[in-house]
Amino acid sequence: MDMSRLIETPLHRLAHGRTGDKGNRINISVIAYRAEFFPVIREQVTAERVAELFSHRRPTKVERYELPRLGALNFVIDDVLEGGVNDALNLDGHGKTNAFLVLSIPVWVPETILQLREEITA
Repeated sequence: MDMSRLIETPLHRLAHGRTGDKGNRINISVIAYRAEFFPVIREQVTAERVAELFSHRRPTKVERYELPRLGALNFVIDDVLEGGVNDALNLDGHGKTNAFLVLSIPVWVPETILQLREEITA
């Protein structure tokens, strides 16, 4: 990977996401659009960064699972849904929109990677 010229970009330019929930736990998957994007995602989208992103909700635990053959990461985040859909006053008690919160994380990518991304949208 050519690291000569790095550009900061939001993660959503390299990946899409899905969210699930059970009780007070959410499960957020980050799936690379292309295999070439996965090494950047794996390196920079850590459990620590996701925990920091959700710090306003005080998660008790954030675990990251790698699924390299799928080009995906899965994050399991405990105690961030105010008790879950049946207990929360929050409008999004299911946590469905939280995948895009993770996809807002900025990542540094080689310019060549962004050129591959432009091929997808062209």
